[in-house]
Amino acid sequence: MGQAPVDEAQGMLFLTEGLPVYAGQYVHEGTLAPHTHSFVEVVVVIGGDGVHHALGGRRRLGAGDVLLLRPGVWHGYEDCRGLEIYNCCFSTELLRRELAWMRDDPLLGHLLWTGPRSAHRRGLLGFRLDAVALAESRSHLDALDGLRHASVGLHRADLMGLLSLLLGVLARAAAAECPDRPEARGRTHPAVVRAMRLLEERPAHPWTVPELADELHLSPGYLTRLFKSVTGQPPMAYLSQHRVELAAAMLLHTELPVGRIGREVGWPDPNLFARRFRAHAGLSATAYRKRFADGGSHQAVSPQR
Repeated sequence: MGQAPVDEAQGMLFLTEGLPVYAGQYVHEGTLAPHTHSFVEVVVVIGGDGVHHALGGRRRLGAGDVLLLRPGVWHGYEDCRGLEIYNCCFSTELLRRELAWMRDDPLLGHLLWTGPRSAHRRGLLGFRLDAVALAESRSHLDALDGLRHASVGLHRADLMGLLSLLLGVLARAAAAECPDRPEARGRTHPAVVRAMRLLEERPAHPWTVPELADELHLSPGYLTRLFKSVTGQPPMAYLSQHRVELAAAMLLHTELPVGRIGREVGWPDPNLFARRFRAHAGLSATAYRKRFADGGSHQAVSPQR
């Protein structure tokens, strides 16, 4: 089947140009050093065992475990013994285009946006699939894998359809483990969706809750309660998560000075940027760039065919 359509620049993994989504099956043995990426990554464990290492701690993995990682999150594997995984990776551009409607859906919105971005998850959402859901997920992943070398121009609809089916299975499983049951809320309130989009479209703007509420013709207190009921955090905390994602990508994908990156994402005060980045990423911006810009930290994985 050939190599995965993923390349590396300055230590960050990214999808090769023109490919919006791909799935591939791999086996990890021993240790895979921590790394990061510029796309959304889904890991579905189908066999073997190992330990996943990320900012939130270590977690032993077995068949049925799923991890969804937002861009910029660092993670690695340890003590792997035939850890068989399916990777599904897709570009953040899809979240702004073909998959944008999913933000309005309580289950899919939880899977892709609010769940991993909650304060204690740090960009990573973990959950388990039962045997039926795992088999269904594998069928969609197999189909995506089969289109790895197909023409995107001819098969974009197939790719988007299969990805949507996969995300639907995963969203149901993730919601089942969420204490507040996202499906019980019904359709995500349009004011929250609009607020999230405003914050993401203008991250460098010096937003305040009163200004955001004014844009939406709501009182600040009501907006905060509404926003927190959906996302699990207030608007400014959500904005901080988004800014850190952007900063992480710029740290590894550009050579801009750290202070300039802080200004670009909305933190002109270097000390404030340093505190916010460390709080979310677990290490300083400079250390993040130094650690993950080292191409030697990426170890090979064996494709299973």
